[in-house]
Amino acid sequence: MLKAMIVDDEVPARSELRFLLDEIGGVEVAVEAASVREAIESLKERRCDVVFLDINMPGVNGMQFAEALNKLKNPPAVVFVTAYSEYGADAFGVNATDYLVKPVETERLRQAVAKVSALVGTAQKKSSAERIPVEKGGKKILVPTEKIRYIMAKDDYSCLYTEDDHFLSTISLAQLEIRLAEANFYRVHRRYIVNLNYVSEVESVPGGTLLLTIRGDNEKIPVSRRRVAPLKKVLKL
Repeated sequence: MLKAMIVDDEVPARSELRFLLDEIGGVEVAVEAASVREAIESLKERRCDVVFLDINMPGVNGMQFAEALNKLKNPPAVVFVTAYSEYGADAFGVNATDYLVKPVETERLRQAVAKVSALVGTAQKKSSAERIPVEKGGKKILVPTEKIRYIMAKDDYSCLYTEDDHFLSTISLAQLEIRLAEANFYRVHRRYIVNLNYVSEVESVPGGTLLLTIRGDNEKIPVSRRRVAPLKKVLKL
């Protein structure tokens, strides 16, 4: 299931696109934004596979936003959805996956979603084979991402916990968050990133927060209050 963001300053346009995506299936609209500023704030909280993006909006326009996204190490796919056809060449200059002209036809949107699905699938295969360099006994070791259960910030380092060991890495938690986003890792707290494949239990605690039980050693990982709602959506709770 693709996680999507719709960015358009017109409410009817966002509603229509959400309706069409629901009709097609395979896409969950995780968030809507009425401006680029709102979109940026939302992307700080959750990872999206694809951004359906209008071009002409107040303030920063969609083309400028797509150009900025394109500079990220693992940017979401961008599908422009606009009333103007003349920006097509510019759109593909910022590596847009597709360019749709309003009013959007269902079959044309279905084709765009298929392109995004293929692109995301390729990226996920690549990320699943990634390894993280760590320090152990004065040596550099490469740890496969699928073996990492969770990561904790420790002073100026990140501590990676596997099923049977733990390692220190000089890569910051913020950098690891971006690097591992496509491998089903989630930043649940300012000090923790969790591999969601290892979460065996979710417990509600007083104050509106959560505790995640990590399979393997029953470690309890806290979820910060502001990350509870987006995490519940990711876990479909």
